[in-house]
Amino acid sequence: MTGERVLPGGMRGWSVRVGRFVLGSHAPLPSAVFAVLWAYGVTGSFAAVDPSGSGWRPGAGTAVAAGTLFVGLLLMRALDDIRDLDYDRRFHPERPLASGAVRVRDLGVLYGVGAAVLLALNAMWPWRAAVLLVQLGYAAAAVRAYRRWGRPSGDRLFTSLLVSLPAPVLLHLYLYAGYLDSAGHGPDGYGLVAIAVAVLAAGHVELAGKLTRVPQPGERTYVTTLGLTGASALALAAAVLSAGLLAAFARPGWWTLAAVAPLAVPALAARDFARGRDRWPRPAIAAYPLLAFAACAALGLAR
Repeated sequence: MTGERVLPGGMRGWSVRVGRFVLGSHAPLPSAVFAVLWAYGVTGSFAAVDPSGSGWRPGAGTAVAAGTLFVGLLLMRALDDIRDLDYDRRFHPERPLASGAVRVRDLGVLYGVGAAVLLALNAMWPWRAAVLLVQLGYAAAAVRAYRRWGRPSGDRLFTSLLVSLPAPVLLHLYLYAGYLDSAGHGPDGYGLVAIAVAVLAAGHVELAGKLTRVPQPGERTYVTTLGLTGASALALAAAVLSAGLLAAFARPGWWTLAAVAPLAVPALAARDFARGRDRWPRPAIAAYPLLAFAACAALGLAR
């Protein structure tokens, strides 16, 4: 009887609450697909733009990277939800943390456990583990600073974006460290090109995801700062620059068309948005990064 009273507040209760969070904020199947394409796609982009590359084929290290990103994305989602809790209570009350289905303390424990798992998983690759440690520490410190001092304000989107940017960039560097393990040479400027390709693709998703024709009072959108035309143009420019860089630095050939093929998605979304849709089409926001990463992987394999 005593055990039945204690368990709901202990590990069993924590597991149930975290399970609700995973299902509500990090659906396993689409999150796994995204993590796999991110790991294989960005690693492939390093190979695609590397003039010294001797051929890239995914291996066990790439599979470990995909698993690492799957867990890492869960941890970043937990931090984002903690940071945006007050905002989500107003605009996204259905999210697990905002609805009370999980608690801030639960997500803090999840972050600590998940970070330990990731570092153990990558322990045999010291440089990769070191980059992960920096990334996990930076992301946690940024959210802790926000929770304590409220800086930068979540309403200052560009400032918040700059503060948040090192976390995903460090994950790209983690993937680069894995690529260099098999490339046979040290880091060079071409790695930065591939990282820029990935950052710009993610920038399109960030900008398009907050595009709305008529913002609600207090809603965070780049339209408030740039206007509807400016925000839309910047979102499209990010995607075009990403594809252009990849096509320019990839090995020349007909296959470089794969670099620009994903642009069909934001182009069609922009057409629909221009015809009067209230928001940028959600399916396009989800599809574009998947196609962009798939194109990167294809170009890496064609190297």
